Formats: sequence, C-alpha cells, structure tokens
Amino acid sequence: MTELADAVLPLIRTRADLSDWDTANDHGDRMHLAIDILEHATESGDPTDVYETTHKALRSSIKVIARADDSSGIIGGACRRILELHPKVAARANVPSTQLVNWMIEFQFHLEVDYFELDPVAYAPALGEAGMRLYRARLDEIVESLGPHSPAIQMWSTPDFQIRWVLDWNARRLAVYDRDVTEIIRTHARDLSVAAWFEDTARAFEEIDDIDRAIEWAKRGFELDDGHQSLHCADYWSRVLAEHRPDEYLDCRLAIFRRWPYAIHADALHKAAGTRWDGYHDEVSLALRSHPYHAVQFALSTLKDAQLAWDLAESLNLDDDHLWEQVAKSYEKIDPLAVLPVLTRLVENELFEANARNYQFASRKLKRMRKLAAGTPRAPDVDAFIGELRERYRRRPRLQYEFDRAKLP
Repeated sequence: MTELADAVLPLIRTRADLSDWDTANDHGDRMHLAIDILEHATESGDPTDVYETTHKALRSSIKVIARADDSSGIIGGACRRILELHPKVAARANVPSTQLVNWMIEFQFHLEVDYFELDPVAYAPALGEAGMRLYRARLDEIVESLGPHSPAIQMWSTPDFQIRWVLDWNARRLAVYDRDVTEIIRTHARDLSVAAWFEDTARAFEEIDDIDRAIEWAKRGFELDDGHQSLHCADYWSRVLAEHRPDEYLDCRLAIFRRWPYAIHADALHKAAGTRWDGYHDEVSLALRSHPYHAVQFALSTLKDAQLAWDLAESLNLDDDHLWEQVAKSYEKIDPLAVLPVLTRLVENELFEANARNYQFASRKLKRMRKLAAGTPRAPDVDAFIGELRERYRRRPRLQYEFDRAKLP
C-alpha cells in the first residue's frame, strides 16, 4: 500500500465488535480522523493515489457500518463524508467513465447496505457527457427490467421497492442536472399532496439558481396545510426570501406567525420588524395570549421584560414549571419575596417523586429561597418549610443527605 493508504485504511478497517455502542462510537471517531487525512491529501496528493485510497476506504466503510450499532450516527456521518469526497477525487483522477458507471450501478442496486445515495449531479464532472449517457442507459435498462408499476399500489408494498426508490432518486437528481423545469416538478412535487415535496421542488429550483420558482414552490408548501412539513417549508421560504428578496421577508414572517402564533415565530417577526415593531406589537401580544407558554417565553426571552413575563405567567395561569423557574429567576431582581410562593410550589412538585436528581434541584431552590428571604420577616417561614419537608420525607435518606450537603436547617 501507499503511504496515504497506510495512514488511512487502518483507521477505517477494524475487526472489533461494533455491535457494542461505545466501541462503535470510538471507531467512528477514528474514521473521521482518516477522512481528515484524505481531505487534506486532495489538495496536494497524487490524484490516482487519493482516489484509490478513497475508493478502498469507502468500500471498507460500508462493510463496517453493516455490522455496527450506529445509533449515534458517527459512522454514518463518516460514510457520508467519504461519499461526498468520492466524486471529487474521481474527477481529479480521471477515472474511466465506464469503470465509474459500473461501480455506481453496483453500489446502488447490488450492495447489502442500501441506505446511502449517490448523486449523479456530483459525479457529472467525473463522468463527462459520454459517461452520463452511459449512466442513463444503465438506469433505463433497470427500469425496463421491472416493468410498469401500477399507481394504485403503494411503492413500499412491492418487492422491488428499494430499486424503484433508487430509480426515483436518480430521476430527481437527473432532472436537476438537466435543469428541466417540467421534470423537476414531475419528479419532486409528484401529486402535490405532501408539503415536504413542495420544499424538495423549491430546493431543486434553488440549486439551479431559479430563485423565483424556488420562492413560489416554498410558499405553496407553506400554504398547503398546518402540519410540521408545511412549517419546515415556511422556514425554508423565509430563508430564501431573506437572502434574495429581503423586502418581502417581513411580510413572510408575519404570515408564518399568523399561521403558527408561537414564541419562536414571534421572535423572528420581532427581529424582522426592527424599528417597525410597534406596528405589530398589539397583534402579536393578543395572539400569544391564547398560548400561555409562548406568551411568557416571548416576553421573557425576546422582549427581556421580566415584569411583563411575571404578569403574564400569573394572569394566564402558566403551568410549565421549567418556564416558571426562569420567570422567577428574572423577577427576583424586581421583587425577591414575591417569588417565594413560586419556588415553594416548584420544590413541592420536584419532591413529589422520589428521585436523587430532584432532591438536588429542590435543595438548590431552598438554598436560594433562604438567601432571598434573609433579613426579612419571611425568613422564619422558609426555614419552617424546610423543617416540614424534612419531617414529611424523613424516610428518604438521600433527600436528607442532599439537604445536609446544601447546609439547610
């Protein structure tokens, strides 16, 4: 092997038991180190050596992940990095197009591991026009071998589902390569029933620098329904507008907030409005009142208004303990004693279930309560509350230990 291969391949290959999660993660880290070496070598290394080493590393990586517990995704991430590098080094090394096409077909249709895609757009520089024609011809042969597929039958219920899925993926990517508007819509938007497909279509148009159509299709996906896929489409729509049509961005953020009146969208609208925020304040405040958590979160995190957050939490009957704790921490600077009842309730809720971690959290809150009440008429009440808790939970030695460690009375 070459010096590069000697440095890279031992980090990729292993005989260790990768069904063990920790072992798999450790090996995944080693694989990423190997890819760092490969990526560095592409800058100045011999193109043929870099390609052959990358190709061997990819082949070994697929064998590794086939027997690994990759629930953390570290090995999968390494595989994707090699897959991203492979077409680039193939182009630099002038790999014969026939050889590359044969490998691409083998990888996608005949390997045991079938959860990675190859992007023909990325391989186009390496394949050249003749190679792309050959690649299309090989795909057409596979299509013909399958025969027609009835639209009435769900694709995933057929024995050849994986093959058809790979063919559909290639059809989408080749439509992008051809910059064919009609084919992009046909292959990406399909029957127009799923918001994610509208986003796929928009992203394909952005990839070919057809920004007007990208914006149009993203907006259509946003308008399709109220589901999470439409929300993803909305986020993408706003991003493209911010980059390419900033004058339309504020109206976009307002439309998204009106569809989903949540703190995160109110925050985005607040940022987009800038000095014009006063014109949107009343509408946003009114809409958020229907969602107490979001109303309080927006007041606290975006507006930085502790008094408003406190008032909203009380008037809207906020029932989220974690957010109440954040509100109390902020409001104690305004009225330290006012937060004591809130902290009392939070401590009670944490101690309802016997849990060592909860004991630690409760101890910290009690210590904080003593500090807030120190030197005031409420100090004896706080100590009495701690004493009552010690008595109530006298059969929880871990609780007593945490209280003692916090130096509680």
